[in-house]
Amino acid sequence: MKQLQEILGRVAVPLVTPFHADEDVNLEALERLVDHVVCRGYCDSLILTGTTGEFHALTDEERVRVWETAQAAAAGRVPLAAGVGSASTRSTVKLAKIAERLGYDVIMVVLPYYSRPTQVGLLEHFRAVAASVALPILIYNIPLFTGVNMDPETLESLAAIPNIRGIKEEAGIQPVQATAYALRTLPGFSIYCGDDTMVLQVLPQRGVGVVSGGSQVVGNWVKDMISAYFRGDNAGASEIYFRLAPFFAALNQNGRINPIPILRGIIEKVSGIPIGPPRSPLVAATADELAFAEATLERLGAALASPR
Repeated sequence: MKQLQEILGRVAVPLVTPFHADEDVNLEALERLVDHVVCRGYCDSLILTGTTGEFHALTDEERVRVWETAQAAAAGRVPLAAGVGSASTRSTVKLAKIAERLGYDVIMVVLPYYSRPTQVGLLEHFRAVAASVALPILIYNIPLFTGVNMDPETLESLAAIPNIRGIKEEAGIQPVQATAYALRTLPGFSIYCGDDTMVLQVLPQRGVGVVSGGSQVVGNWVKDMISAYFRGDNAGASEIYFRLAPFFAALNQNGRINPIPILRGIIEKVSGIPIGPPRSPLVAATADELAFAEATLERLGAALASPR
């Protein structure tokens, strides 16, 4: 049985979902974005309809169209993961089965949000999803948005299920929770950093890589940073980390908790692909916010306009 890291690699990119000005899904732009990220070598794998893809604002039918479009555009060049998480177990199971039928490689399942389930509720939820499909499962822990955290003891129980093979950890104010996860799971259980700003903090905690929205813009740098770390060049990895930090900080200007609006705008600027505005109630980045973020890229000196 393959470890999750053998499927997703070191850098999994959760794509934004392009929209037209009227907020309808722009499938043509999605095709171009898939090609843009893959051709430039920014990713080892792609994740569709995660948080960065605004899954919470999509209908089930739109999610499936995104999966089908991205799958055709990727044309087998990289592994694909489908974000199937939902507020309810029933809906999550339904979407998981569709992703499996389409031939996706992995499903990513965010903890159920809004209802704030107990740890027993989380156990039952993930057991039900795992029993419904044979696909490898990446648990997605992001308490800032869901309102509930995956306790290490809960993860220990879930990791015993054969097709639950990893976790995307984005616990924010709990920077060493990955260590607690590592201590309660076997080495083959893959721990991914879910926060672009915390990669070098999670990798020493048995992290295997990152799910990086910012890598739609700076994936070459993120890949180089992780490669430097794993070959023992800590100074080189740290140098890249500190060069990237101002860009990642620029995605949360003006008290924005959600970086997606500014990230969408900067992807559009550097790629020329019409990514469009986020879906309401998120509001698009301002011209000043985009100019500031773009200036951080200019200082970074990334060769954004051409492949690696």
